[in-house]
Amino acid sequence: MPDILKERRDKKYNDYVKQVTPVHNLWLNMLKAFLTGGIICVIGQMILNYCGSIGMDKELAGSWCSMILVFASVLLTGLNLYPKLAKFGGAGTLVPITGFANSVAASAIEFQKEGQVFGIGCKIFTIAGPVILYGVFSSWVLGFFYWILHITGIL
Repeated sequence: MPDILKERRDKKYNDYVKQVTPVHNLWLNMLKAFLTGGIICVIGQMILNYCGSIGMDKELAGSWCSMILVFASVLLTGLNLYPKLAKFGGAGTLVPITGFANSVAASAIEFQKEGQVFGIGCKIFTIAGPVILYGVFSSWVLGFFYWILHITGIL
């Protein structure tokens, strides 16, 4: 008798889980991510083209493009618009530089009530810290291999 009750309870639970679990359309999500990330990249290219048209060299234009995209992302995060865009675009909003800026700004906004030092100062690196750490470390490793290849005459 206890086995029958357990099976019934398990079946009810599984039915409930199926009912409340959202069903995602993989192809539609990929299309949304592609379009959203593509639009962000097109905006970045437009900034690069504009900066080039007013006489900036590629390096300076790239710096301005990065700064404008990061500023726009942080501004949209502060206005609570970027999370809505991210909900629609999924990974398309997370991959470009704007996604990184959003994650850092969101951490700062979330913990601002804990104060400048222990809130924003400490928690802002919750997301940025690992990215910076692994970015610097992987750059060092690749630079080391490049140096070895250069010394051995392979490159």
